[in-house]
Amino acid sequence: MKRIQSAFFTTSISLILVLFSSCSVTKKVAENTTAYLFVYFTGNAKSEEAIRFAISKDAYNYYALNDNKPVIVSEAISTTGGVRDPHILRSADGKTFYMTVTDLQTANGWDNQAMILLKSSDLVNWTSSKVDISKVFAGFKDVSRVWAPQTIYDAKAKKYMVYFSMLQPGGKDIVYYSYANKDFTALETVPKQLFFSPTKGSCIDADIIEKDGKFHLFLKTEDTADKGIKVAISDKLTSGYVLKDEYVDQTNESVEGSGVFKLNNSDTYILMYDMYRKGKYQFTSSTDLKNFKVIDENVSMNFHPRHGTVLPITKSEAQSLINKFGWFPNGEIAGAQSAAIKQNNVIIDLENKKMLLPVKNGTDLKHFDPEFKVNQGASVSPAGAQDFSQKAVKYDFEMGDLGKMSFDVEAVVRNNPSLTGYYADPEILYSNKDNRFHLYPTSDGFNEWSGDYFKSFSSTNLVDWVDDGMLLDLKKDVSWTDVKAWAPTAAEKKINGQYRYFFYYTGDAKIGVAVSDNPQGPFTDIGKPLVATKPNGITRGQIIDPDAFTDPVSGKSYLYYGNGFMVGVELNDDMISVNEKTLTVLNPDKTFREGTEVFYRKGKYYFLWSEDDTRSENYRVRYATTTSPLGSLSIPKDNLILAKDPSQGIYGTGHNSVIQIPGTDEWYIVYHRFTIPKGITMGRAAGYNREVCIDRLYFDEEGNIIAAKPTLEGIQPVKK
Repeated sequence: MKRIQSAFFTTSISLILVLFSSCSVTKKVAENTTAYLFVYFTGNAKSEEAIRFAISKDAYNYYALNDNKPVIVSEAISTTGGVRDPHILRSADGKTFYMTVTDLQTANGWDNQAMILLKSSDLVNWTSSKVDISKVFAGFKDVSRVWAPQTIYDAKAKKYMVYFSMLQPGGKDIVYYSYANKDFTALETVPKQLFFSPTKGSCIDADIIEKDGKFHLFLKTEDTADKGIKVAISDKLTSGYVLKDEYVDQTNESVEGSGVFKLNNSDTYILMYDMYRKGKYQFTSSTDLKNFKVIDENVSMNFHPRHGTVLPITKSEAQSLINKFGWFPNGEIAGAQSAAIKQNNVIIDLENKKMLLPVKNGTDLKHFDPEFKVNQGASVSPAGAQDFSQKAVKYDFEMGDLGKMSFDVEAVVRNNPSLTGYYADPEILYSNKDNRFHLYPTSDGFNEWSGDYFKSFSSTNLVDWVDDGMLLDLKKDVSWTDVKAWAPTAAEKKINGQYRYFFYYTGDAKIGVAVSDNPQGPFTDIGKPLVATKPNGITRGQIIDPDAFTDPVSGKSYLYYGNGFMVGVELNDDMISVNEKTLTVLNPDKTFREGTEVFYRKGKYYFLWSEDDTRSENYRVRYATTTSPLGSLSIPKDNLILAKDPSQGIYGTGHNSVIQIPGTDEWYIVYHRFTIPKGITMGRAAGYNREVCIDRLYFDEEGNIIAAKPTLEGIQPVKK
């Protein structure tokens, strides 16, 4: 085990460490093993340093159990509150399972003194014992690291040997071994050095496997000029290891954490290691433990694991784990494929074995087929259309060697999110030219808000939206920027008797404008930024988030913008330039962050804005009023009008626009939220995996905005 420096760890597959020896299981059990259990942890955060389980039928494609949540509470078994590097082994008689883990919570540093021994008879219920090396063995009272313990059965001693690396003050990381007691609750022998490095350098992450009567010890060498995975071989388990010169890892990248295991009913071995500077793992195969071939293209996981191990298991053991922890093997089950389903928002409740399928408006729930698809060797029932109108339908998923899982599947119409896919910062406009509503959002789902194009959508009823395609592509259509296409706004203006449309947008922290004869485009950029500098005296924030507003009283149009500051300025009659003399720095309170939205109702001008950070679950909307488009803002005492609702799993509600149904006093608020259900678990990434929603907006008799309630159901189709 070695410290990983990366703060944002994005592995697609993980390290698997295993020991599977012909002498460690009975022949009967070995012949009956048809699947694999993968035990692992997921990272360096407190919540990630815990034991998790996944299963596979082929040792290449793994699916997390328990929704990738811990199966054992770290605080209950450790001295530090965290555990890492789980290794699992079946006993020689096949009746018992043993696990060893590093007792370490890295939030408190990378030094530790203890390991944990665990035992189970069914893979579900575990007992545990803490072993503090510094307290048990006087000769190691000053030990500063006890890392990556693993277990192997010593047939000669008829005991279970535990081996691990330790660091003494002023020394190097050295691989030691000790024997566990009969109950696997303690170490009963003083640790002895297992491997002697010919360079006297540090060695960590040891993994032993027996082949043809010889013990192969894979480990990471830590010398300055000699870092990589090598193998040492001996005729004896506890001594005599001779290090081979060749590296067995198949990369020039920095690696650690080797793990080797043998496939069921096969002569093939898998060697895996962590390419920790690249944030990914490499998988290789071999039949002789000498020559290894990269097989990364064959490996998949629906989770992001760290240092763990694999154990071959039987079908009944797999079923027992599934019954206890639940799973949804979305590689074996391609999922519900019906076009009516909002795929990003499917909710799978493994604990209660329930599945919710949100479907689009107009779906016939009395005759609905989710269209579950499965791989060869798997099956699902019932098939065809079912009646979801009154209650959930029970579905059975039979996965062959991986066992069976049943779910109560519910289908329900949900009009939020309004758009399919990831979009944010929605601007809405009603076009008098085509009598349709038009949505102009930020294209989301890109790392660190790196989208570079805008799309448009249109609807006659605010519920059923048509994708009108690309509206503006910065890389193709804009000469002055090609990055950070954010937070647009739009205006319709009748000029010389013809409707013209103006699309204002953020591009690399400047504001541009493009023009069209139609609300859905195509739009032509004017060739330069409309706003490229901050107002005099403003040193904070960014030039982003434009909002265009045409005053129904005067007929004049205005542009508002700013992050960290709010500015308003009158647009000239051409709508593509501003009257600098009117530029006004407005006065929201300290809650203002960004996302100004302005509209007029019954003599009042309403100014809405977003508070906090779009990556925060507390992103929310406040408002003020004024008597003119550039007047001093009056802030109501209770001005929070849109916020998260944890009871519904709704978070990060903000950056809105507002629309009035023509000829009525019916109003709607259009906003984005974290994607549901995954957003709240995504950390920082939730801030660029957002989705657009629409809900009703109401006012009291005095014109105050009544706090809007964010909903999952959304609105019903409106009539103009």
